[in-house]
Amino acid sequence: MMRPFPLFELSETPLDVAALAGSLAAAHAGALVTFEGRVRDTNEGKPVDRLEYEAYPALSLAEGNAIVSEALEGVINARCVHRVGTLAVGDVAVWVGVTAAHRDQAFQACRYIIDQVKQRVPIWKKERYADGSAEWVGLGKATELPRPPR
Repeated sequence: MMRPFPLFELSETPLDVAALAGSLAAAHAGALVTFEGRVRDTNEGKPVDRLEYEAYPALSLAEGNAIVSEALEGVINARCVHRVGTLAVGDVAVWVGVTAAHRDQAFQACRYIIDQVKQRVPIWKKERYADGSAEWVGLGKATELPRPPR
């Protein structure tokens, strides 16, 4: 099936979640399940000011496309977009959408995609706190992968 969009993307600009969901529309889809991962204002009790995401683009795109491809069995369509750069509290950091004939397949595929993206895709998150400090978080998931060049 030819899709008018990539299965997995990195975006430096805010996500239009309505347009992303609309891109998956299909007359034979009985279910559309979406997930929005948003920047929250606290983590482990510390007030968060903003997040900074960095990615290893070539590897992130290859692995992200592989994950979404794996999730396509039993569903009509799927896609995932992850932000990179600086994000404010409340911004959508990652979006996943899946259409399927029935809700169960759509929910399962959506959950698979976000869980696998968090585990396998080389995207790094730095939290900037209200007190001016900063910390890289979640690095344990990708310790075998190279860090992006500085």
